Amino acid sequence: MAAGSAVLALAAVLALAAWLWRWRRVEAGGAGRVCVAVLGDLGRSPRMQYHALSLARHGRDVALLGYLQSRPHGDVLRSGRIRLVPVTDLWGLRVGPKLFQYVVKVVVQAVQLLYVMLKIDQPSYILLQNPPGLPAIAVAWLACRFWRSKLIIDWHNYGYTVMSLSHGRNHPLVQIAKWYEKLFGRLSDYNLCVTNAMKEDLWVNCNIKAVTLYDKPASYFKETPLELQHRLYMKLAEDYEPFKPRTESVSWSGEKSAFTEVDGSNGHVKKSRARPALLISSTSWTEDEDFSVLLKALEGYEQYVSEGVKLPPLVCVITGKGPLKDYYNGLINKLHFKHIQICTPWLEAEDYPLLLGSADLGVCLHKSSSGLDLPMKVVDMFGCCLPVCAIHFQCLHELVKHNENGLIFRDSDELAAQLKMLFLEFPTLEGKLHSFRKNLRACKQLRWDESWDQTVLPLLGQNE
Repeated sequence: MAAGSAVLALAAVLALAAWLWRWRRVEAGGAGRVCVAVLGDLGRSPRMQYHALSLARHGRDVALLGYLQSRPHGDVLRSGRIRLVPVTDLWGLRVGPKLFQYVVKVVVQAVQLLYVMLKIDQPSYILLQNPPGLPAIAVAWLACRFWRSKLIIDWHNYGYTVMSLSHGRNHPLVQIAKWYEKLFGRLSDYNLCVTNAMKEDLWVNCNIKAVTLYDKPASYFKETPLELQHRLYMKLAEDYEPFKPRTESVSWSGEKSAFTEVDGSNGHVKKSRARPALLISSTSWTEDEDFSVLLKALEGYEQYVSEGVKLPPLVCVITGKGPLKDYYNGLINKLHFKHIQICTPWLEAEDYPLLLGSADLGVCLHKSSSGLDLPMKVVDMFGCCLPVCAIHFQCLHELVKHNENGLIFRDSDELAAQLKMLFLEFPTLEGKLHSFRKNLRACKQLRWDESWDQTVLPLLGQNE
């Protein structure tokens, strides 16, 4: 039944394509314009925002197409060459069985997305993020045929493996998605991917030739000066209790946060003497990140403190939006820590790198559904010289070097032991945490702009 519905939907789209082809044939061109598209929230699609900024930096006019649920970065909004093209997210299809809802949603999305792509000025290229690729890859390919443009797919992962987290790998929908992704993926003109492991897999299993463009931090991911740290903490303290000062005998005057204070003698900002350690993680709150691992590790940390281990109080900040956020907030509310505070804010795009640059340790719980992509959050953390504890999966070694720039763990017990070792006698003891940060400062990693210029710019120049 699922297969029949998918085939009928595909046939309808192909029929529409044939009609469009007869109705209008346009000359190849586009005057260097590029459509950067993602069938997702633009504000939570940093890599596609980076693509748009890089294209604009090289004089390209960009139509940045996607959902406008979260505010994109200010650099995107301020660019005179980037035009936001909104796509309406379809939330209201709740009639009939789930399979029927899914098929209808895919068909409606396909028609809607094709309409939007044909309304923009003719592009030379359509640069599409995958996943989500159903129905985006087929629609982008049809739009490229209509415009006589080139299709570039930026493979972040495989959509069918993400779908398998909810349905299982043998579910008919997952098998259809896998067939679809391989079929339409081969119709692209060029392909980018995020790891060498994915590049090899695309070639071996899909006969798709791709170029690896590793995620790299943008220039604004860097260590945050103490003055900016203080301003950020004071701003967050207005809404979040963990950022307020803990000294009960001193009324909060606005000159002190949980981590910083203004020196009354000279007006300079300094770190509070008994400040807590700041641990940060970011997430889209989906099935590929099991935050119960972190919560159990924090229970272990609390136990260490109760046993007399010299560990600091801990503030754990988990940023992001997503479908499982309410579920995990429910688990967090059931915890009753004496030495740990947890908050789950959604940060403005400009505040997120500032908080990363202020933190003491990052934690990553991303487990790739395919085992072939890397967590961009770790890239951003490293850009801020922030050491990371990351959960193990297949190709993580391409990014996290155990005992060099961070630590790799496999379960909550191992993470708890790592937190104990890293924060022992914090902040006076200069141990592993200090050496990891020192290594990150010394590595002089390539930034996004340089990496993009070396990898993508030559690709765009092949046919112009």
